[in-house]
Amino acid sequence: VALQAGETPAIQGKTLAGAPFDLAALRGKVVLVLFWSTDCAVCRDKMPELRANAQGWRGKPFELVTISVDRRLQDAADYEKLVAAMVPPSQRFPALWSGDPAYKNSSLRPAQLPAAWLLDKSGKLVESYSGRIPAEAWDKIADLL
Repeated sequence: VALQAGETPAIQGKTLAGAPFDLAALRGKVVLVLFWSTDCAVCRDKMPELRANAQGWRGKPFELVTISVDRRLQDAADYEKLVAAMVPPSQRFPALWSGDPAYKNSSLRPAQLPAAWLLDKSGKLVESYSGRIPAEAWDKIADLL
């Protein structure tokens, strides 16, 4: 089932760092959920920009969550190792792998990558994006905060 505006997605699992994750625990925050894979060049190229934009909301009720849809855990894990070595802890965010047996998502995987869901503080879908995240998305986040 594709997610529609106003619906509340449910995502649970564990992060690549091994921590338990439940999207519902982020209620009270504006959340941008990004679906991507390491073999998607646009996805990889946009990560530094996403980190920089997310940094702009530090101290605000905002969370960026990434979900790797890589076929192999090793690809997602290798990328996370690179991030751990090169990116300061303050610029990291929860990262999940959709192939993990603990991963559960109430909605369909997006057909095109990158893709993102913007959720309001109540956890409801406000907008979804397919392809690059448009600049207007950051304006929308500002409005929701």
